Amino acid sequence: MRLLQRLPGGNFEPNSFDDDNPPPYAILSHTWTEGQEVTYHKLIAGEAYATKRLREEIQKRHEGHRIEQANNLYHNAVRPEIARPSCAVPFRRDLDFIDRGTLLDELQEKRSAPASRVALVGLGGVGKSQLAIEHCYRAAEQSPEMWVFWVHASNAARFEQSLRDLADSVKIEGRCDPQANIFKLVHDWLRDSKNTWLLVLDNVDDARFLLHAPASGQGQSGDKSRSVSRPLREYLPYCERGSIIVTTRNKEAAVKLVEPRDIVAVEPMDQMQAVALLEKKLGAQQATSDLAGLAATLEYMPLAIVQAAAYIAQRAPRCSVAKYLDEFRKSERKRSNLLAYNEGQLRRDWEAKNSIIVTWQISFEYIQQTRPSAADLLSLMSFFDRQGIPEPLLRRRKEQDNDERDNDERDSDAEDDTSQFSAGKEEFEHDVVTLRNFCFISVDTTGTSFEMYALVQLATRKWLTANGKLKHWKQQFISNLCAEFPTGEFENWAICQTLFAHAKSAVEQQLAEPSSQVELATVLYRAAWYAERIGNDTDAVTLAERCMKVRKKVLGQEHEDTLWSIAMVGLAYKLGGYWDHAEELFVQVIETRKKKLRVDYPNTLSSIANLALTYRN
Repeated sequence: MRLLQRLPGGNFEPNSFDDDNPPPYAILSHTWTEGQEVTYHKLIAGEAYATKRLREEIQKRHEGHRIEQANNLYHNAVRPEIARPSCAVPFRRDLDFIDRGTLLDELQEKRSAPASRVALVGLGGVGKSQLAIEHCYRAAEQSPEMWVFWVHASNAARFEQSLRDLADSVKIEGRCDPQANIFKLVHDWLRDSKNTWLLVLDNVDDARFLLHAPASGQGQSGDKSRSVSRPLREYLPYCERGSIIVTTRNKEAAVKLVEPRDIVAVEPMDQMQAVALLEKKLGAQQATSDLAGLAATLEYMPLAIVQAAAYIAQRAPRCSVAKYLDEFRKSERKRSNLLAYNEGQLRRDWEAKNSIIVTWQISFEYIQQTRPSAADLLSLMSFFDRQGIPEPLLRRRKEQDNDERDNDERDSDAEDDTSQFSAGKEEFEHDVVTLRNFCFISVDTTGTSFEMYALVQLATRKWLTANGKLKHWKQQFISNLCAEFPTGEFENWAICQTLFAHAKSAVEQQLAEPSSQVELATVLYRAAWYAERIGNDTDAVTLAERCMKVRKKVLGQEHEDTLWSIAMVGLAYKLGGYWDHAEELFVQVIETRKKKLRVDYPNTLSSIANLALTYRN
């Protein structure tokens, strides 16, 4: 060991230390003995060594911390993001939701099967999406580890955007790559997911975009480099951990995606459910006996009920359920205006309309584009009474169309005639299937007559008015009815009974063409004849009076058909006990016929006989 050299003032020479013994800090002046010098040297040298080790340790730890930070940054940059399962339904849960009997139970049962696909099919505004929303929230509560996704599937663009949103929510690697096929990325993620998942395809009314690969291979960004080689339907995987629910108005679209046995038909509410919905939407202050009447008037359609409740609530207290009903019953124009109200429902896609009139008209437009003949059939049916529409009255239009189209080319050969008849029948059947798939019409148990919702008929007529077609189809309705309605003689009563309600629906029709007015008067006269013969004085008076007014206007006061209609009004008055009014009309008919005809002419004698019977009564 080296001895320290004492410097003047009692300090030591720093250079006297080697590299293993770094010099201490400055030492105060002191008088040292040799032993003290050696001892002090040992103490200072040990302290210096410890200081060096401490410095090295600090530097080492600092370097390690820096490396750890760098490693963390690196791993964060390359490690996939991890998302936790969640319910991605874009609508709040409805606190006013009304349980629809066994519908949710049926949906749950079908969806619980592995790799299940279920379709909710029903008329627009009947509550399909609302059922799906409630089911999603219940499923998420029962299985917190489940992914729940909502895909807007009304068209290809919205379908793709929804899948991009899905990819963002689950942090799929590569989703931001503009070259990536987003459909395949989502497909592979769903297929490989370790968690269960539920995917709702909402509003798949037109499934054509799902059945074919995009023609240009372009997505929303217009990128042609991204290859989409398969139909989009193929990117919806079948796997045990996943299930898909489809909501659609179109049964034809549903069977492209699910098995027929997995279709759940959604009908309008029953009376109790509809009244309960009105009570929730309107509150206790509007809970009156009129609620059942309003629910029935709106045919228990959930969207129409919510729409009407919003209209009443917004205008309360100046508007009540009773006042709404009064306005609704005043005229067709009033009904159309009330049902066109576009407020009330928050849990609908922004593309969907809250007006049930507009909701259905969107479907009319689709049918018009895809099968015009079915749209024509719907147009004609909208003028009949809503129940018991006979097939012959509808097929007559098809036969007339075929006659006009083939008149110049028709071959007299019987085989060709049979072929043409079969083709016309097949076309008619296709039209019926199209309208049934959209739930616009239904068929009775015999399969020979049809039914419609009155609100659907109203929406159809409003759509025809907007498209300038109301006049044409109104005239066609009258023409078909006139050709089928027989006289009121006893042997025709069975047919008259079948067609009577449709004749009554023609009473208020306003027609511009004189020929159509004459046909209308004929229908009304025959219907009044039948009503008078079976003792229905109320309808007989209404039908006969309307017939008389039309014929007086179109044919004149003294026309023979006008006189017959006046006499029919007299018979209806006589049946109802209005003897004085009946006498007045019979005398009028007799005097007019005596001027034009001989007194002994059969028609004149008939009028005299009617007058005599009136006197006797």
